Formats: sequence, structure tokens, C-alpha cells
Amino acid sequence: MEARAHIVGAGMAGLACATRLAASGIPVTLYEATGLAGGRCRSWHDSHLDRIVDNGSHLLLSGNRAVRAYLSEIGAADALAGPGDAALPFLDLADGARWTLRPGRGHLPWWLLMPSRRVPGGGTLTHLGGMLRLARAGAADTVAGLLGDNPLYRRLWEPLAVSVLNTPAELASARLLARVLDETIGAGGAACRPLTAPGGLGAAFVDPALAFLAGRGAETLLRHRITGLARTTGRVTALRLDGATRTLGRHDRVVLALPPWAAAEIHRAADIPARHHAIVNAHFRLDRPAVLPGGAMLMGLVGGTAQWLFIRGDVLSVTVSAADDLAAREADDIAGLLWRDAARALDLPAEPVPPHRVVKERRATFSQTPDQAGARPGPATGYENLYLAGDWTDTGLPATVEGAIRSGHAAAAAVLGDIRDISA
Repeated sequence: MEARAHIVGAGMAGLACATRLAASGIPVTLYEATGLAGGRCRSWHDSHLDRIVDNGSHLLLSGNRAVRAYLSEIGAADALAGPGDAALPFLDLADGARWTLRPGRGHLPWWLLMPSRRVPGGGTLTHLGGMLRLARAGAADTVAGLLGDNPLYRRLWEPLAVSVLNTPAELASARLLARVLDETIGAGGAACRPLTAPGGLGAAFVDPALAFLAGRGAETLLRHRITGLARTTGRVTALRLDGATRTLGRHDRVVLALPPWAAAEIHRAADIPARHHAIVNAHFRLDRPAVLPGGAMLMGLVGGTAQWLFIRGDVLSVTVSAADDLAAREADDIAGLLWRDAARALDLPAEPVPPHRVVKERRATFSQTPDQAGARPGPATGYENLYLAGDWTDTGLPATVEGAIRSGHAAAAAVLGDIRDISA
């Protein structure tokens, strides 16, 4: 009997796993509990704004090799856009200082010798000192514990840790942050170019993947929630859905590509992260297209509530990570706070607040602390035909789009290895 892969969850990890397996000729069934694929990368038409908006904005970089491989595989290699060189503009809302971080193209950090390319408030040795401390981070080190006394902590290391790890810097794993820097700044400015999806995350990451799967005969089942697994010793025998059971073939394989709390409800393993943090996004429809310094598509803010601004035509999107307290507030209060910061950055009036949509992801990622980061599971489980995928699994990276895709590819590689062993 032909082996089939059952992928539970159509977020980025599930889509990456499903498309990699389908490309290898494996029959695939993809299950998604909601009516939209994409997870935190989904897009929809917002009737209030009358615009396509993303669930949340994601900062992608040219060094995200798994992202680029995934987009190439599904025929969407040109879906991302960005400047020819690495350039990230910033504004300190506390004192109005503006700067643009511009890593040089080469691997050697000669650019740190030039004040116009680095963060104000610290010289070459201050920047290098922070990087070297991170490079030597131990498993138990936090970002604040390692770099809290660095003069650039408030303008660089803390906002970088919060945005990359979605965890307060005093709790966040320094080793995870170091891994990101190693693959971006450590790889040279060519790996640091910011990339965005002009047509929306859904058009870039989700729609082409679903079309790719359909073209290879895969079965995609939206609004199909897997509620449990039937098991015998050592293997899964069936998937339980709302009101139905799907029996597995002897050689079928199952990949749980779910958020950690959903995976824990089904798999109940001790090594699934249990603590999480929120991300808040607000989308504002402006009366004209917004312009950031140098025509940039995004901008970092420090010293306020808003952390990142993303521009797409006349829609301004604002992102706040590690936003547990902010997420507890009413949507209109959140919009007012974030618009105040955004208006300063864009030199626009603070009143009235434009039409807006606030999106709260209360459990956006697991809390990326040293203890939880060190206990992440790999794709294998104690069952011969059950695997895990998700940005919370042990990818070596934080819970990002890049990490989610790598986890999906790792699970696909494990499934392919099993199926090839069976065939042999």
C-alpha cells in the first residue's frame, strides 16, 4: 500500500512540510481547523479598511535561506521585495534621534568604523563588544544579563531581542539571539537586506503553496479539526476529527504542525513549551500612501510603545512584540497609543486616529527563555509514524517564519527517510 503523509496544521510549518513531501511525490493530506491556511502568515480582506491586511507583519531578511528555498519551490521566488542594500531606519521617540543601520556587504564588519552606518551612542568597540559577548553566550544567559550594561542596550540589544524573540530581554535567551546574528550580520550585509511581501503574506506564502499542492494531487481539508490520536504501542493508528475517525494505513505518517498548546492537547508530551507571549498588530488606513525615510518599507522605533512600522501603499501596519500587557487593553486604546507613536515617525497629526484594525495574537510564540529554548523537541516522537513541526521545535532558531519553514522541512526529511526505508 502506498504511504500517505497526513499533515495536521496549515501554518508555515505545515505548508513547508506538505509542499516538500508533495514535491518528492508523496501523497499528502493537509488538515486545517480554521477556514484559512497560513497561520500567523495569513491575509484577508478587511471590510472596515477595505484593504487586504496581514494577520501580522514579519521582518524577513535576505539571509533567510529556508524562506527563499520555500518560495522558490512553490513558484513564488519573486514574491518578496526589498532594497538593494541593507538599510534599517530607526527613530528614538524619547529624544527624536534618527539613524539608519547599514551593515556593509562583506563578512568583515568594516562598516562599524563609520558612525553613519551604526547606532549612535556607541563606537566601534561598543558594537563589537556586544557582538562578541553574544557569540560566547552560554545556555543559561539572558540578553539583559549579558548586555544590560552595554551602552547600546536600550537602542539596539533590547529592541532587537524583543522583536526577534518576542520575549522580554530580561527573560530572553541570548544564545538564540546570537544564532540569528550569526546568520545575518555575521554573514555580511548581503544577508541583512530587509524583505517584505508587497502583495501580502497570503499572496506570497500561502496561495502559491495551496496551488502547488493542488497541482500535485494533494488533499487540503480546511475546517477539519483533529481532536485526538488513536494509538497502539509505538504507533498512531487513526486520526480523530470532530464526529469522524480516519484510519491510517500501515505505512502512513503523521506530522503535527500545530502551535505548541494545540500540539500539547493532542500529543501530551512533556517537552512542548507551555509559556507564551503576545504580539499586537494594528493596521491603519491613511488618506494617502505613507513615505518613510529614504523610501524604506519599514522602520524601527525605540522609546515608545510601537516597535516596527511597515508600509504598503496607504496602509500603515504597526507591530509590538512581547505585548502581553498591551494585548489586555481595549482595541481603540491600543490604536490610539500606537498611532501616536506612528504619527510622530511620519510627521502626521496625532488626531484623529485613522480607520484601524487591531489584531491580538495572545499566544503568538512560546516564551523563548533559556529553559524553554533548551528543552525544545526535535521532529521525532516516541511513536514510529508521528512527527512534530513548528517554530517551537528545535530548529536552533527563534520562533520566526524562517524557523517554522525549517521545522517543516526537517519533519519532511524524517518522513521521506522512513518511507524510503520501507520501500527498500
